[in-house]
Formats: sequence, C-alpha cells, structure tokens
Amino acid sequence: MKLLEERILKDGNILGDNILKVDIFLTHQVDFQLMQEIGQVFADSYAQAGITKVVTIEASGIAPAIYSAQALNVPMIFAKKHKNITMTEGILTAEVYSFTKQVTSTVSIASKFLSKDDKVLIIDDFLANGQAAKGLIEIITQAGSQVVGVGIVIEKSFQDGRQVLEDMGVQVTSLARIKNFENGQLNFMEADA
Repeated sequence: MKLLEERILKDGNILGDNILKVDIFLTHQVDFQLMQEIGQVFADSYAQAGITKVVTIEASGIAPAIYSAQALNVPMIFAKKHKNITMTEGILTAEVYSFTKQVTSTVSIASKFLSKDDKVLIIDDFLANGQAAKGLIEIITQAGSQVVGVGIVIEKSFQDGRQVLEDMGVQVTSLARIKNFENGQLNFMEADA
C-alpha cells in the first residue's frame, strides 16, 4: 500500500536494528483517515471470504481492526491483555510474547463472542515473530471458529513471523513489508495488497 509506505518513510523512526516507531499515526496517536484506507484495503482483500468477525489484541491493533470491521460490516473483538473482574466464565486464553515489550501476557476473549460458525479475520499493527497472531489463532481455534486470514499493517519481513503463520496454513496479507533496516534506511518488499 503505497500511501502507508510513504507515511512510514515520512513519520517512522528506526530505533536500533529492528524496531520501527510509528506512534505518530498508528501505535499511540491514530490517523483515522489512514486507518479508514487500511480498513478498506483489508475488507477488499477478504470481501469474498465470508468474514463474520474481526479479531485483534489490544491496544495498537484496535484502530485498523475497527475500520476493517466497519468496512466488512461485522463485529470487532479484541483480546484483553489483563483479565478484569467481569470476565468470570467461558474465557478463552493463550500466552503471547510481545517482541517490543519483551513480556509474556495471557490474552483473553470471552467465548460467547466466537462460535463454530464464525469465519475470522485477524488484524494487527505489526508482524515480527508472529506470536500475537499465533496466540489469537489458538484462541479462535479453541472456540471452534475458522481463521480465514491475518491482516498486518506493517510486516518486518526480515523476521520469521510470516513463515510461522504460513506453516500453520494461514494466509497473511501485509500492507507494508519491510525488507530490512539498512544504514538507518527502510527498504520495502512488494506488499500483499
């Protein structure tokens, strides 16, 4: 997605060897017009798949997920990283390691929001090692739902996340694929959509 790549080049900051900070439009402050475009691209990519739910993990995946759900006209569910006192029964959980936070969290979704009839599109902000998407796939599978695909806003293609998901038989659609960070510059690969 050319518009996204241009925004990454304009406003993204490289931190170290493999961290990209995009807090000005995605991970802290949200550019809703860009998110609407992103949501529409994901919706167009999966328009014929019969998607019934969009799922993400809080927090940075929520913006692209909600706009994708809106464009698909389906509900959006987000896995919570901290179980609250109202989540008392029928909880589906998985352990997820966060690459950027370097912590493992137990993420949860109430089982009443997913059924065996659901066809689910997972949306997330970044794909690095694939652990967040893998955890969501585990939860969705526990519910008996079908994972149709994983939509990623920014993929770090130099890490193994895509391979992890494809080895699980899941289609990955990334809008911006970073080949590498070389001499403080971003190099892109051809995106999926």
